[in-house]
Amino acid sequence: MNITAKFLGGAKSVTGSKYLIDIGDFEFLVDCGLFQGRRQLRERNWEKFPMPLPEMEAVVLTHAHLDHIGYLPRLVKQGFSGPIYATESTIELAKILLLDSAKLQEEEAEYARKKGYSRHKNPEPLYTIKDAEKVFPLFVGKPFNQSFEIDSRIEVTFYFAGHILGAASVKIVIKGDTQTKTLVFSGDLGRYKDPILYPPTVIPKADIIWIESTYGDRVSPSVKPQKELASHINRTFEDGGVVIIPAFSVGRTQLLLYYLYQLMKTGQIPEAPIFLDSPMAINATEVYEQFHQDHQLIAVINERDQHPFQHRNLHFTRRAEESRKLNQYQSGAIIVSASGMATGGRILHHLHNRLGSDKNAVIFVGFQAEGTRGRRLVDGEPYINIFGQELEVKAKIYQIQGLSAHADQEELMDWAEEFTEKPKLAFVVHGEEKGAEVLAEKLKNELGWNTVVPNYLESFMLFENI
Repeated sequence: MNITAKFLGGAKSVTGSKYLIDIGDFEFLVDCGLFQGRRQLRERNWEKFPMPLPEMEAVVLTHAHLDHIGYLPRLVKQGFSGPIYATESTIELAKILLLDSAKLQEEEAEYARKKGYSRHKNPEPLYTIKDAEKVFPLFVGKPFNQSFEIDSRIEVTFYFAGHILGAASVKIVIKGDTQTKTLVFSGDLGRYKDPILYPPTVIPKADIIWIESTYGDRVSPSVKPQKELASHINRTFEDGGVVIIPAFSVGRTQLLLYYLYQLMKTGQIPEAPIFLDSPMAINATEVYEQFHQDHQLIAVINERDQHPFQHRNLHFTRRAEESRKLNQYQSGAIIVSASGMATGGRILHHLHNRLGSDKNAVIFVGFQAEGTRGRRLVDGEPYINIFGQELEVKAKIYQIQGLSAHADQEELMDWAEEFTEKPKLAFVVHGEEKGAEVLAEKLKNELGWNTVVPNYLESFMLFENI
C-alpha cells in the first residue's frame, strides 16, 4: 500500500483547507474549506474539482468554520455522495454556517445583479440554499475520544482542539500490509487558557503531522484582552459614539459575549445595550447551550443570573427590520455582527452607516486575512468600498489580538513539543506564507523536525509499500 497526500487548499494561505489522502483504492478528504479573501483565492472555488468526485469515499472535518467546511455544497453538487464525519456539535454548527453562507451568496448575487456592479452580466451564487441542504444527509456525527473506522484499514479519532465548539484535532491510523502509520491533523488549535473551551489535547505520537500556522509568526500580547476591550469601549462611549464589532459567528462571538458580560458585571465598562445582530451567531450561541458537554460553561449556564448568553443587556436581533432600527442608536451601544473579516453579512450595513463618524469605533477581534475588507481597515486604508461605494474611513479602527481563537506561536510550539517522538515529516499549513515559513523554521531549529510548507496542488508520497 502507498499513501499519498495532495494539498487542495490551506497551503500558503489561511483559507480553503482541503487535504486529499489516497491509499490507492480509497481516497478521502480532511476538511473541505472555502477560499476567502483575495479574488485570486476566491476564484479557486469556481474551478472544477481535480478528481472525479464519485470516486472519493469520505470527508473528515476538523471543525465548522467556512474555511474548513464551506466547499461541501460544491463538492456534493459535483458528485460526491459519501459520508462526512465530524463531531456532533460540529455538525450542528456546520448546518447553520452552510445555510447562512448559501443565503448570503444568493443575496449578494441578486444585489450585484440589481446594482450592476458585478463584472459578470448575470452573477450567480457559488451555491444555493438547496445545494447546502443536500449536504446534511451525508453528515455522520462521532463523539470525542472514541475511535471509529471509515474503512477496514483506516481508524479515526477526534480530540479536543479548542478554537470553537466541536473543533477537533484528528488522528488517523492507517493499517498497511506490513506496517501501521499514524497521521495527525492539528486542525485549528485554540488557546490554552480559553474561559469557555477545553484546551487542545495532547497527542503523543505521529508519523506525519499537519500543523496549522495562522499565528505562526506572532506571539499574542501578554496584556489581558479584556482590559484592551474595555479601554476601547470606554473611550468610544466618552466620545459619544457606538462600538461596532465584526465577529465570527461561531467561537469569537460567544467568547466576546462572555467578556462583555464579565466587564459589565465587574463595572469595568458601563452597562449598555449589546445587540447581537446576526441570526447565524444567535443560532450558534444556542448550540453552545445544547452541547454543554463540549465546553466548560456548564456550571455558569445552570445559574441563570450568571449566564453570559442570557442577561438584561443582551438583545438578539434576528429580523432585518430589527437590524435597521439599530441605526437609531447614536451613542452608548455595542453592536456585534458578522462577518468577522467584514467580507459580507449585516456588518457591512453597519460599517456603511458608521464609518463616516469619528465618534464611532470598529473593534476587530480576530485574524484578518489578506485581501479582506477587514484587513484593509486594520491596515489603515483611508477609503473602503462597500456596496460599490467608496467611503471615507473616519471611525477609529482597533484590533485586539488577544481575543483570537487561534493558538499563537508559543502555543503552537507547546502543542508540538508534546509529541514524544519526532515525526517523519511535518506539513506547516493553514497560514499565510510568512507565518508558515517562520513556524516551519522554528520547528526545525528547536525541535529538529523535518518541515515542509507545501504549495497549492502539490502532492507528496508519504509512504511506499507499507
